[in-house]
Amino acid sequence: MTIKNPDRSEIKEILANNKRIAVVGLSNNPERTSYMVSEAMLNAGFEIIPVNPVVDEVLGVKAVASLKDIEGQVDIVNVFRRSEFLPEIAKEAVEIGANVFWAQLGVENEEAYHYLKEHGMTVIMDRCIKVEHALTK
Repeated sequence: MTIKNPDRSEIKEILANNKRIAVVGLSNNPERTSYMVSEAMLNAGFEIIPVNPVVDEVLGVKAVASLKDIEGQVDIVNVFRRSEFLPEIAKEAVEIGANVFWAQLGVENEEAYHYLKEHGMTVIMDRCIKVEHALTK
């Protein structure tokens, strides 16, 4: 893999300046990692937008079926889907003009990475946003 993530100081800056997070694959099950991570980010002052076509609401926020259904600017697209889904999600992230594409721990895809970089997007893969936020406070 030729994926290169920003260093910690850059990640700190990203998290300080990007507060609206669309969470692709956010589950409404409190025992799922996506729920726990998103709840922690919500409690840390971030706005969370659940992106999941099979749930109505998560963490008290109405869910949308896809990134294209979100009104307004999305700062970070945080992905809790398997790696093979990243190219499709990356295309949507570029279409909506998101600032940052973030794939959670264990999730990475070189094709998606290169596509996003070619479109000028900041890309972070195989990192947990909650852990990075805690480490860069």
